[in-house]
Amino acid sequence: MAQVVLDGVSKTYGDGTSAVADLDLTISDGEFLVLVGPSGCGKTTALRMVAGLEDITAGEVRIGDRVVNDVPPRDRDVAMVFQSYALYPHLSVADNIGFGLKLRKVPKAEIDRRVRSAAEVLGLSDHLKRKPRNLSGGQRQRVAMGRAIVREPQAFLMDEPLSNLDAKLRVQTRAEIARLQRELKVTTIYVTHDQTEAMTLGHRVAVMNKGVLQQVARPQDLYDRPVNVFVAGFIGSPAMNLVEARVAGAGAGLELAIGSQTLPVPAELLQQRPALRSYEGGPVVVGIRPEDMEDAALADGPTIEASVDLVESMGSDVVVHLRAGAPATSGGTDGDDTGLVARFSPRTAVKEGQRVRVRVDTGRLHLFDPSTGLSVWGT
Repeated sequence: MAQVVLDGVSKTYGDGTSAVADLDLTISDGEFLVLVGPSGCGKTTALRMVAGLEDITAGEVRIGDRVVNDVPPRDRDVAMVFQSYALYPHLSVADNIGFGLKLRKVPKAEIDRRVRSAAEVLGLSDHLKRKPRNLSGGQRQRVAMGRAIVREPQAFLMDEPLSNLDAKLRVQTRAEIARLQRELKVTTIYVTHDQTEAMTLGHRVAVMNKGVLQQVARPQDLYDRPVNVFVAGFIGSPAMNLVEARVAGAGAGLELAIGSQTLPVPAELLQQRPALRSYEGGPVVVGIRPEDMEDAALADGPTIEASVDLVESMGSDVVVHLRAGAPATSGGTDGDDTGLVARFSPRTAVKEGQRVRVRVDTGRLHLFDPSTGLSVWGT
């Protein structure tokens, strides 16, 4: 096990395309760090540079106390798990798991010990003589993980290992990966575009966009305190609503004018975000999470009026698509009335086409500078 450090790491291709720019990350010994972001954000390229499968244009990668920029992949003492299982169809489960050890001429007795130990951890002990074609997708992925485990590497590098599984198997295998990492305490870097995977697996989550690290933090901190509009809109499902508002004075306090409607800024929010006072008379981007909106018939508090476009019953809650005359941010696509998404209690009686009052938990509003996209916090 070892600490992994990326110090100013960049990757620029021959045509000038920047895949990763000046990436600084320290993954502590035994930590589970998830790299997450949309397709093409540079997360897999970053992982491949740690593995040695991609040349580094600038910066330094350290595994333990070694700089590994020029160390071949086979000598970096890391094990990769890919989204494709890459199993040998003619070999048994046991032989697939132990194949890398055999290539390294590890003694047969030691290979057998490690294979049986990994199989026990992964629940594969009863399948060691079977061929991959006789296994489910989840079992095949566990075999691929077993092949990594027996290496006893300093770090695991996982590149979208669950993307080929169906929804139920993804949930099951995700839980197995989390348990496995807790038991083995191996430093792990895990790449995914699925923010649910990121939030449930990672000790910390690093959010990337267009090759640039946006924020790295514990999952709950990403959710509660996103540093910018991109992270706010990426973390959370359904995504955070982002609308433009104007900040106006209201006695000793402030209010937010969203279209023709207003929401008060509660004193506790203004205390948390005192810099908001400097925006008085000007625009600000307001973020409202769907779960911070409720049918006003079921909850008290500040409200806005909206029309209901669509109602989606999910059982545990109801996802309601609304129109409230809310101006889109510069990144919006719906003109001057961007849609809002709310998560109502299943006790709601709202119907499509209705006008409804929507309670907004104003104490949990997020506020961003419309020019920089950065969160509004300090003085």
